[in-house]
Amino acid sequence: MRYIRRSLPGVIEMHPFKKGDDRGYFAEMWREDQFTEHAGARHFVQENQSLSARAGTVRGVHFQANPFAQGKLVRVLTGAIFDVAVDLRHDSPHFGQWIGVELSADAANQLWVPPGFGHGFCTLLPDTAVCYKITAYYSPEHDQGVAWDDPTLNIQWPELLDRKTLSAKDRVQPALAHLPPLFSVHDDMEEPGDA
Repeated sequence: MRYIRRSLPGVIEMHPFKKGDDRGYFAEMWREDQFTEHAGARHFVQENQSLSARAGTVRGVHFQANPFAQGKLVRVLTGAIFDVAVDLRHDSPHFGQWIGVELSADAANQLWVPPGFGHGFCTLLPDTAVCYKITAYYSPEHDQGVAWDDPTLNIQWPELLDRKTLSAKDRVQPALAHLPPLFSVHDDMEEPGDA
């Protein structure tokens, strides 16, 4: 597995080494020891999956507030997405900055989105299935978001994004400026190599 640190501290893109032949391929998708070395000790407690029938479907930008803040390891099972992580740690020098990475079933790459970051994506192909492991259980009372089209964030979404695909929840998410301080760089103290 190849680990690529992205421009926002803590966000990591992972690429498996595929062994292929005329039958297809085999790839090791996750190893706790290697993941801990690069992203710190994590404990995944839940795995979610979504299917988006139409290309251009946008989901997000979502997060859970403390004490149920979630780290997410995102992977595409079929299709492709433009995946986005937004730094929501109020005392971070990168607060409000985002990074976008294309994830696809063909590449089999994954994105680690640490706690304290918002997460969203736009599907690039029809019938895209996304799977993500998370580090805290879903809590409806802590489920929050920030507007996907907030001009302060200025996320450069793909042109094929279709506003008609937005959920009722995502149509009314607040702007970044209206969020209270929810996360700090000191909240997530796991460091690579910690046990």
